[in-house]
Amino acid sequence: MNAQKPTVVLVHGAFADSSSWNGVVDRLRSYGHTVVAAANPLRGLADDADYVRQLVASIEGPVVLVGHSYGGSVISDAAARGVDNVRALVFVAAFLPDEGESAITLSGKFPGSTLGEALRPVPVTLSDGRQVTDLYIEQDKFHGQFAADVPAETAAVMAATQRPVTDAALAEGASAPAWKNLPSWVLVATEDRNIPPQAQTFMAERAQATVVSVSASHAVSVSRPGDVARLIHEAAQASA
Repeated sequence: MNAQKPTVVLVHGAFADSSSWNGVVDRLRSYGHTVVAAANPLRGLADDADYVRQLVASIEGPVVLVGHSYGGSVISDAAARGVDNVRALVFVAAFLPDEGESAITLSGKFPGSTLGEALRPVPVTLSDGRQVTDLYIEQDKFHGQFAADVPAETAAVMAATQRPVTDAALAEGASAPAWKNLPSWVLVATEDRNIPPQAQTFMAERAQATVVSVSASHAVSVSRPGDVARLIHEAAQASA
């Protein structure tokens, strides 16, 4: 492990997986960072945050915690759960919920999201008899909804490999947020159709975060990995 730089932990959001960070990982490694791309379970906010908390707690030395989309809710909750090695938070086209707020309430706070029209709900019965509803983006709508500035063939692969999120996870209220106590950086994707850019800006300003705006879709980590990596590197340098 590189003792000179914080480890960067990347947490993907709904309808994505860890491979969505591939271009960002390459660039962060070129900056000399150790990087871990977590597999966010996408089952429920408290459970997902506890999973990430345990991962972060297993890392020696300082950590910069990065979340995309719903992953922003997860990193804020995880960092508030008693880990003491998180030095900074970076939110990439992401949610920064305050206590009690959910992804659903925040995405509907301002106009502009068309996500609801693109979703396909899939009821699932678990082995213990509990029923949950998994949400997917319809594959024929994925490119325009999630990744409009990504090549069509790449977006088609992303649509096929997307990870579903439960409706309960998006509706679950956040606990007390870590962004109130940790320095935060926010990348606003100005062409986002999942989280309205106005909502992203509102949350960033409320958190008194360092903000950059990038003309990009919700899949900004795929379409503009250099911009994302530079912001993370800036946060890491400031918190080293």
